[in-house]
Amino acid sequence: MSFKKTVLACMIGAAAASALLPASVSAETLRIGYSADPETLDLHEQLSGGMLRLSHLAFDPLVRWTKDFDFEPRLASDWEQVDETTLRMTLREGVTFHTGNAFTAEDVVWTIERLQQSPDYRAIFEPIAEAHAVDAHTLEITTHEPYPLLLNLATYIFPLDREFYTGTTDTGQDKAQIVKAGNSFASRHLSGTGPFVVTERRQGVRVEFERFADYWDEGSEGNVSRIVLTPIAENAARVAALLSGGVDFIDAVPPNDLDRVRQAQGVDLVEISGTRIIGFQLNEERVEAFRDPRVRQAVAYAINQEGIADRLMRGFATPAAQFSPSGYSGHNPELPPRYDLERAGQLMEEAGYADGFGIDMIAPNNRYVNDAQIAQAIANMLARINIDVNLRTMPLAQYWPEYDTRSSDAAMIGWHADTEDSANFFQYLTACIDAETGAGQYNYGGYCNTELDALVARADGETDMEARNAMLRDAEAMLHEDAGFVMLHWQNLAYGAREGVAIEPVVNATDFPYLGDLVIGRD
Repeated sequence: MSFKKTVLACMIGAAAASALLPASVSAETLRIGYSADPETLDLHEQLSGGMLRLSHLAFDPLVRWTKDFDFEPRLASDWEQVDETTLRMTLREGVTFHTGNAFTAEDVVWTIERLQQSPDYRAIFEPIAEAHAVDAHTLEITTHEPYPLLLNLATYIFPLDREFYTGTTDTGQDKAQIVKAGNSFASRHLSGTGPFVVTERRQGVRVEFERFADYWDEGSEGNVSRIVLTPIAENAARVAALLSGGVDFIDAVPPNDLDRVRQAQGVDLVEISGTRIIGFQLNEERVEAFRDPRVRQAVAYAINQEGIADRLMRGFATPAAQFSPSGYSGHNPELPPRYDLERAGQLMEEAGYADGFGIDMIAPNNRYVNDAQIAQAIANMLARINIDVNLRTMPLAQYWPEYDTRSSDAAMIGWHADTEDSANFFQYLTACIDAETGAGQYNYGGYCNTELDALVARADGETDMEARNAMLRDAEAMLHEDAGFVMLHWQNLAYGAREGVAIEPVVNATDFPYLGDLVIGRD
């Protein structure tokens, strides 16, 4: 396969210059109304759903998930396990980045090393000891110990253009620097191998993409030539934009509008069972009471998960008392939701907090389905055990910086396991915080249980999957008893699209639509 090496014009601000369309692709524009836009253009700055959606637009992973959670070759065309700690991957030839630079194994090595430096990603990639380029299109990845989830990790390796991101800017700034919520070169400039090039970006207003003329995947039937992504945080406004024809595709159709979208003429609704856990974290560093497991248990008992799922989510969620949804390795069927207001009051009294206390709590208002309403319901429920909540909700672009600094007493978080495996929940949300390894990067509350961490670590090194699953089920039971995370529900997914926009084949339970494969207006 040969590709014309196209050198794009210099990027201006946050965008690359436009790439010309291949003659074989019809010019189709897709207008998207998402609840939020990407927080940055640096894939390694923020581990979030919005950033992973961007990854699948402007970049390609080594492998990606199918709808059935099998592994599909992408930039890696083949792989083999050389020994119990080494995976060898064969990379595609003839692939170019948006700059025209050739894609090689050195780009993958550089990307993995940068991921290991990222505060958000280093915990995921801690099992990797070394990545080595055998030749231009052969890569070997070695783990410290036998690790059963290396291909899972490969779904999060979106190779960056090493040459483009290496060096310094005119002002002396390191182009590879990762700056959380900062103004870095990588947060404003982008060069990937993906199907779309970013041509314009105005944070919170609009992101525009055009099809990459030299995209390697000639087998894709996708015919979208241009994407205009407009963040529309308010649920009703997003649905109205779809129904009025203002946009062609929306995410996060709210539960109370499902029937409306389902019955609308000229519009299709696609619903998918979700695996994203929605919950709250209690900040033990700011609130002494939260260091007492009885108070944490009281909070868990005070929350009516089934009521939230039934009334606020209209049945579009599954009440949860653990991280792992059914089908995950650690799902423990002996852990049902435990709403019991009387027991919650008893625990508060036993802990010496019968009169309660006040807390500040933050939540996004445009990231999860009905997030602001759920947060208000939680505040009302905690008032019944004399915990007075000062709730603040805000758009995602404002929320993540506040979350990252852990500046309030409680915070909402949703988490989809990056590796489609139970251990990932623990590693990020409840592990004792370790800035060096990245463990507990999203452990907002500073909760720490070394016995639990040791159990999850043993599970991660266990290649006997039955034994590993048993360990993770025990970990769920241990966390449930300790109430180290306030579980709410697993959120389902719903997308709406105008007729003729074939979204069903490209949406999935990971909530990262593969829009490079999207077909518009073809029977």
